Amino acid sequence: MKELKDYVLTIPDFPEPGVMFRDITSVLQDADGLRLAIDEMQELVKDVDFDVVAGAESRGFCFGAPIAYNLHKPLVLIRKKGKLPRETVSVEYELEYGTATLEIHKDAIQPGQKVLLVDDLIATGGTNLAMAHLIESLGGEIAGVVVLMELAGLKGREKLGKYPLYSALTYEGK
Repeated sequence: MKELKDYVLTIPDFPEPGVMFRDITSVLQDADGLRLAIDEMQELVKDVDFDVVAGAESRGFCFGAPIAYNLHKPLVLIRKKGKLPRETVSVEYELEYGTATLEIHKDAIQPGQKVLLVDDLIATGGTNLAMAHLIESLGGEIAGVVVLMELAGLKGREKLGKYPLYSALTYEGK
C-alpha cells in the first residue's frame, strides 16, 4: 500500500532554480491518494473540538469540503478579494513578491464559534495567519490549522505561534 508521500510529485527547480516544488495535484488526481489525504488530515484533528471548518481558496476547499462533510460540520469559504457576493470583511497580507487580500462573509462566523482552518500547505504561514485574523475579527476562535503539507524550512509554524498546527506531511527543505 502506498503512503501519502508517494502521491506527491517533486519538481526540481520550479518555479526557480534551487526550489524543490512539491506538487499536490498528483494527490488530487488519484482516487486512492485523495482518500488517503482526507483520511490522514481528518485523523490528525479527531480530538480537536471545533464547530466550523473554514477553507482558503482554492485548495483549502478541496480538503475542507470532504472533512466538513464527513464530520457533519458547516464549511465556510475564505476567498480572494471580490469573489463573495454579500458584505465581507477582509485582510491584506504579505506574499513573497507583493500583497494579497482574503475575504470572508461578515456573517460566516458567529462570536465564540471554534473554527478549524484547512489548507493544502503551510510555507511561510502568511495565508494561514491571515485566515486566522479574519476568523478572529468576527469573534471566532481558532481551534486548529490542518494542512496536507508543511514546508518546515520556510518556518510557517513559527509564524502561526499560538495556533495548533497539524500537518499530514512535513518536508524540511523549501
